[in-house]
Parts: sequence; C-alpha cells; structure tokens
Amino acid sequence: MPEFSYKAVEKGGGYVTGSIEASDRNKAVSQLAQSGRFVTEVTEKAVSAEADKWTTLTELKLSGFAGFRVRRKDILSFTSQLSTAIRAGLPLFEALSIIRRQQSNSAMIKLLGELSESVRSGSSLSEAMANRPDIFNNLYLSMIRVGETGGILEQTTVELTRILERDEKIKTNMKNASAYPVFVLCVGLVSVVIVVTWILPRILSTISVGVVALPLPTRILLVMSGFFKSFWWLVVILAAAGGVYFSRWARGTGRVIWDGFKLKVPVLGSVLRTIAVGRFARALGALSKGGVTILESLSVVRETLGNEVLGRQIDKVAEEVKAGAPLAGPLEESGYFPPLLVQIVSVGEQTGKLDELLLDAADTFDAEADSAIAKFLAVFPAVLILFLALVIGFIIAATLLPIVMMELGGAGF
Repeated sequence: MPEFSYKAVEKGGGYVTGSIEASDRNKAVSQLAQSGRFVTEVTEKAVSAEADKWTTLTELKLSGFAGFRVRRKDILSFTSQLSTAIRAGLPLFEALSIIRRQQSNSAMIKLLGELSESVRSGSSLSEAMANRPDIFNNLYLSMIRVGETGGILEQTTVELTRILERDEKIKTNMKNASAYPVFVLCVGLVSVVIVVTWILPRILSTISVGVVALPLPTRILLVMSGFFKSFWWLVVILAAAGGVYFSRWARGTGRVIWDGFKLKVPVLGSVLRTIAVGRFARALGALSKGGVTILESLSVVRETLGNEVLGRQIDKVAEEVKAGAPLAGPLEESGYFPPLLVQIVSVGEQTGKLDELLLDAADTFDAEADSAIAKFLAVFPAVLILFLALVIGFIIAATLLPIVMMELGGAGF
C-alpha cells in the first residue's frame, strides 16, 4: 500500500507532519480528516515532485468526466471542511486554497477557484458566494453574512453543516427506501406493456368469438393493444411532453396547487409538514442567534421550507409581525404549525431566549420527522405494489373472462 507524507493543522491550531498508508491520496486525506487533522499538503513518498505534478494534472483532467456539476454532497463536504479550517485558525484565503487542492470534482475546483479569487481581490466570502445563486441559497448566504459581520463564522458554519447534513440525510433515506419499490413498479409496467401489446392479442386470437361479444375489460385491453402497436411513438412523445409540461407547471404557475395537494395526501402531508417545522426551527434559531432580525429571518426561512403553501403562510406571519404582533400568534392562526412550536416561540419571545429554545427544539422536531418518514416509507412500497397488483389483476381478469365464458357456454350455461 502506498505511503504518503503530509502536513496538517490540528483542531487546536498546531501544525504537524507525518506519514500515513492509504490506497490513494483521497483516502489518506479522508483518514486524516477523521482523526481531526486538516491537511495542507500530502505527497506520495515514492513519486517524484514532477511525477506528482503530472499525476495531479491527469487527475484534474479525468475528473472533468465525473464532475460536471456541483452536488449537494460537495457543498456539505466543503462547508464542513471550511468550518474545520476556521476553527484551526487558518486565514480564509488559505483555507479556500487548501480545500480546493483536495477536490476531485472539476466543478468544485472551478467554484472554489472563483471564491478564492474573489476573496483575494478584497470581496467578502458572502459577496463571492452571492455570484453563484444557483449553488448557494438565501439561507446559506445569510448565515455566512451573519458569521462575517458578527465575527462568528466558525459557529455559523457549524450550524450550516448541521442543516445541510439533516437535509442530505432525509433525501438519502427517501431515495434509498423508494429505490426498490420504484424499480419493481417500472419493471411491472414494462411487463404490462409487453403483455398488452404482444401476448394478449395472440391469446385472444384463439377465441372464436366476435369482438362485440367479448367482456368490457377484454375489449378495453384490445383497444389499448391496438393503439400501442400502431401509435407507440405517439405514446412516447405524449408521455415525454406531458412530463416536461407537468414539471414546469409544478414549479411555476401550478406550484401552489401542487404543493397544497401534497400537504393533503395522507401520511405524505404529515411528513412534509414535520420536515418543514424542523427546518423552520433550526434555521430561524440559527439566524436569530447570529443577530438577524425576525423579519429578515422569516424572509430567508420561507425559502427553506420546500413548499410554497407554507411559504405563503410565513409571508402572512411576517406581515403581522411587521404590524407589531408577536410571532407566536400568527403561527398559531395559520393552522400549519404544531402547538409545541407555537408554545416554544411564545416562551422564547417572553424570555428573550428564542434562538436557544428553537435550536434545542429542532432536535425534537427532527426526531418526529424521522418517525414520520419511517411510517411513510413503510406505507409507500405497499401502495406501489398494490397499484401494480390491481393493474395485473385487471389484465388477468380481462384475459380469462372470455375463456371462462366460452367454457360456460360449451357446458350449456
């Protein structure tokens, strides 16, 4: 196994050097990071400086094939590394440069190069990040700006890391749990198309009965079969066009309708509300702790909820708060936020510890969200499989009905 020499900064701020065995350079950096050491330089001992430079350039070129875009995981990793570097006392420009050298994703290398150049030319980190709104959302920018203004960038990056880790955990769990049932559903639907288009007509062609005399389910399947065989290209075009139109509609003019519908779906609506409450509590608590006013915090937090209906409720809450009402009252009147959150906000406003109470309560809401997600993931596969079973059952019934009718007719019934 290759051996790497390294220079690193410990959490306490001291510089250390040493060597470590690992399968490759990235593994070495990862192992050192897990041990609490922030790597500033790592070199394979058996490779000369010129060869190492060539290897680095080669890896950079090859990474272009695997790193066309910045992923959520990349931003999470960057935020965590930035937090560690700041705690170690590294200057911001040096921290960004070091993190950039550790990247294998060409998109991240480019992004960090842009941030480093902006910071080197005199811009603040939040100003540099504001040039990339496609990557850094309002919450991220607000947290970084608060950290820079109040001199608490270390704390705000820690809170940001927790928020991003939470969102990534939810999305990963949802994807992993739905992968198998969605795969089964897709395979089942493909099988249904094959049966309806090719197998069913051959079976029914052996039945010497006129089409009019066939049962209604059988006639429906025959019509579908003929349509698919003759106009399959039209079905594909319509499906693709419908998918694109629905996607644009759900993100544009129909977003309120679609988001409202999702909140009304049994189990799923409860999951979405619980997740939104956890995000609301953690984000509002983090921003309030950094000294951001309630009105500014609400305008930022509404974008993190992931639901336009809930976002518009926050807009109404902000209007009432602007008119002089306490935050707890409008939250309760909206009907979308649980009594526990309303009570915590009320106590926090009365005691002046709103940020502390919200951050403490965020863990409780996250636990409730985990429980709601677990329930949803237990029901979701069953619903998909039930839907597939109904489709297959309909096909079986439509195929067997004419055969049964013929047998009954032959028996004198």
